[in-house]
Amino acid sequence: MNAPVILDRRRVLAGGGALIVSFSLRGAFAQDQGAAAPPTPKAPGSLATTPYLDSWIRIDADGSITAFTGKAELGQGFKTAFQQIAAEELDIPFASLKVVTADTSLTANEGYTSGSHSMQDSGTAIQHAAAQARELLTAEAARRLEVRPESLRTENAAVIASDGRRLTYGELVAGNLLHVQAQATSKLKDPATFKVVGQPVPRVDIPAKVTGGMAYVQDMRRPGMVHARIVRPPSYAAQLVECDTSAIEKMPDVVKVVRDGNFLAVVANKEFAAVKAMNALSAAAKWQESAKLPKQDEIADVLLKLPAEDSTIFQRSDPSIAGRRTIEATYARPYQSHGSIGPSCAIAQLVDGAMTVWTHTQGVYPDRQAIAQMLKMAPSSVRLIHVEGSGCYGHNGADDAAADAALIARAMPGAPVRVQWMREQEHAWEPFGPAMVTKLKAALDESGRIADWNFEVWSNTHSMRPGGAGCLLAAQHMAEPIAVPAPKPLPLPEGGGDRNAIPIYTFPNARVVHHFIAEMPLRISAMRALGAYHNVFSIESFMDELAGLAGADPVEFRLKHLDDSRGRDVIEKAAQGFGWQSGQKAPPGHGYGFAFARYKNLAAYCAIASEVEVNQETGRARLVRAVAAVDSGQVVNPDGLINQVEGAIIQSMSWTLYERVTFDDSRITSIDWQTYPILRFDAVPERIDVHIIDRPGQPFLGSGETGQGPAAASIANAIANATGKRLRNLPLTRKRIKDAIDA
Repeated sequence: MNAPVILDRRRVLAGGGALIVSFSLRGAFAQDQGAAAPPTPKAPGSLATTPYLDSWIRIDADGSITAFTGKAELGQGFKTAFQQIAAEELDIPFASLKVVTADTSLTANEGYTSGSHSMQDSGTAIQHAAAQARELLTAEAARRLEVRPESLRTENAAVIASDGRRLTYGELVAGNLLHVQAQATSKLKDPATFKVVGQPVPRVDIPAKVTGGMAYVQDMRRPGMVHARIVRPPSYAAQLVECDTSAIEKMPDVVKVVRDGNFLAVVANKEFAAVKAMNALSAAAKWQESAKLPKQDEIADVLLKLPAEDSTIFQRSDPSIAGRRTIEATYARPYQSHGSIGPSCAIAQLVDGAMTVWTHTQGVYPDRQAIAQMLKMAPSSVRLIHVEGSGCYGHNGADDAAADAALIARAMPGAPVRVQWMREQEHAWEPFGPAMVTKLKAALDESGRIADWNFEVWSNTHSMRPGGAGCLLAAQHMAEPIAVPAPKPLPLPEGGGDRNAIPIYTFPNARVVHHFIAEMPLRISAMRALGAYHNVFSIESFMDELAGLAGADPVEFRLKHLDDSRGRDVIEKAAQGFGWQSGQKAPPGHGYGFAFARYKNLAAYCAIASEVEVNQETGRARLVRAVAAVDSGQVVNPDGLINQVEGAIIQSMSWTLYERVTFDDSRITSIDWQTYPILRFDAVPERIDVHIIDRPGQPFLGSGETGQGPAAASIANAIANATGKRLRNLPLTRKRIKDAIDA
């Protein structure tokens, strides 16, 4: 028989009728006959791990319909896209459906919302679950109406016969009709018949965000809620040696001071009272610090000298082809902050031994596991409900704020405890995007083609996300601290520090080496696009350098080395949209740049052409316009996809021109928007155009992180074109540009 079916209380009770469980004896029969059972085809997307249809689609007797996803809406707009997908395959009006996002009591365990996997995994699961639900509803209607299924059609949440008889979906679902395992294949609708998918449906999450509604966890207020603030150590290695809390406990509206080792917090009935008490508690706390951080300006050299695990992740050799002209270059990326506009926040409440946490974590199930371990509670007694946060882009302070709130709530049973980080805490204590170094060397043959390619990358891990409690600040700071787990490289084909390190271009000789550095001088974890941002920046900058050595046009040079037809289409579309011409000259003080990548070499394709203006007197670079082309497979919401690519370009522009974490020998010093500058509104490009190459019927390809790497390299190449000087160390600040011009 197949593996036993595991049921949970929600599924048993939700149907309200008979429970249908099916299994197959095919494998056992085949074994009895001495033959091997044929392999079971894998269900698509996240149906492979959560196979029951009613985990994704629920239809109630009153006709209400809900789609479920274990992914977290972070501002990508996928909640709208999933609603479109389900409405399309179920043949129901878009507005009649609601979508429930990540909740450990209601939705599938889809791990983290990361790596541009939401459409690929969860969107695909919802699409197939909805299609299979439609087929089951049609079959049940055919049985009741005593007609052939193919004579029926679905429309407006009903199955309709040719003679006009109709049965609504609500009338058909009795008896747990949808509590069945998904099949490996589905009868999906023909894209030519789509009415909802492919349309620029307005995003459902936007109205509250622009009208002052309850849009973020920062906006949430619970009845009887109290406000907490954390007093963080002044530096990573600091130890709390003395803290007299008596005066703070007597302050107006203060409810409690919570201390557990180096974890220090204050709780008050009013938020500003909590802020004032936090400041007083911070002044009362005495810490012992030690200098443990490397020198800021030598971080690239520090990384190269740290012990590393070296692995060759790609190699190709053709001794018959040899290079004649060789160049090499080194590129570096600093530590960078997520820069979330709203500092991290969470609400936790302990009632009757059960902990509920409202959080903007990107992984409710892994974070639940970590918080349960920290509190020494059973995971079944901890519920995490995702609520969107004001800013995200990877592993910021969201998980830590959730742990803070839970630890304080344990000390105050019954009361909802709201923890709101301060700006300086977010900037100083969030896990940063890791610093990286890449070294490239390549040779051209006599015809100007790349004959030999060598790429090496040095990087820490790119994920220290929870799953274990040791990844949470609160757990690290308790009197009985939980050790930080050993960092590990993320496996290919997606990778971490080596994400997009393997070139998508075809070279006769190539070698790529990943130098994984386990030691982490600063606290780091996942930041949007992981290592792909810097690796694509390096590869695509170097491709321009090689094109210059070959005397070739940058676009033509890329096409000469690219066999992937969809990649070629994207490059040609971006070049055409930009008006790119071989040998063209930009206006004085301006430069043109181009770059391309396929995210992770398996997700969406993106090419970007840029025009940058460089002030020769100050060195200030400004992106004037960008033209992008993207291929993400079947497009569900073109406006949403355009939003993603526009956002990627803007964010990458900020990383590339401005952003760098600064620190001294013990403390992080970039703790506000003055010391950690980001892109301001006066520097936003005049125009961004995004051209979509739609692939109806093709699989969804993740697009949320496809544009960051190409945008960075395109801007860098445009700056080099404008100034005649190549800059390889990020960020490309006005000082670095001015110094290069003057040199």
